[in-house]
Amino acid sequence: MNTDERNFRSSYYEKCLINSVEEKKSLNKLLQDDVRNLNKLKQFCMNYTVPNIHRSYLWALVMGILPLHKASTAYIRDQRREVYEDLLRAVTVLQCAAQKEKELVMHTMWLLESNRLWHGNASASLQADDTHFIEIVRTLLQIFNDDVDTYWIAKGFYKYTRELKKECSKLKEQTQMLLKREDHPLFIHLEELGMFDSNSTLLENWFITCFAGVICETVLVKIWDKVCGGSRKIVVFLFIEIVKDLRSLILQQKSLAVVKRLIEGVKDLDGVIVNKAIKSLQINNSEVEYTH
Repeated sequence: MNTDERNFRSSYYEKCLINSVEEKKSLNKLLQDDVRNLNKLKQFCMNYTVPNIHRSYLWALVMGILPLHKASTAYIRDQRREVYEDLLRAVTVLQCAAQKEKELVMHTMWLLESNRLWHGNASASLQADDTHFIEIVRTLLQIFNDDVDTYWIAKGFYKYTRELKKECSKLKEQTQMLLKREDHPLFIHLEELGMFDSNSTLLENWFITCFAGVICETVLVKIWDKVCGGSRKIVVFLFIEIVKDLRSLILQQKSLAVVKRLIEGVKDLDGVIVNKAIKSLQINNSEVEYTH
């Protein structure tokens, strides 16, 4: 590595470190206010990557799980824990928690809380959207250490996915429009394979679950930060960046099932695709603001 390149990298990393420190200071100030400002908390989620140490707390505030009034936080947190423990105790007594993965236990607790647990049998109560909740819990269990936080945040994030479900047709239209503009041959190929057909639920399922189980959990949280901040369109940019990354492989395929396997095998462990998606979203938001 020559001297110029070394100096450039040193300057780049130093700038990133300074920005990271300033972002943390900014967030700490927002969290220390006696009455937290919801709009500013959402803006932070939209504009920055939330530090891991603050993510569960910040998401809980944005979702309304914890109160914006700082003085009430400890009391409400205790109430949330009591509800969780009561539900866990109930499904244990009903023998619904024995020999089950934790995400399935939490799903059963959620069914009980929603009055949808019939005769203690969670599988008998399953609906199509239940798999979405289970995928969300499974992802969050890889991110958060506290099961109480995980359960409540899973419920809050599930509500966001219901909003995404309502907007799916519009999001699919935006996906086609953007991909057609950015990579017309790739768009045509995916269209011919049936990716955008009205009877195909493939894209819809990825959008509704915000790519849970597709992208590595520790990287996916950056996308979920944006969803918590109020952006639903981030899933569109993530899909576009994934298929662009797989472009040469996708163009060789003649089956949508194979394309599905390719996309769900991406994982993006180094976060390159996710970072590109976030950058595209921010550029798009800037362009929208500029035109207005």
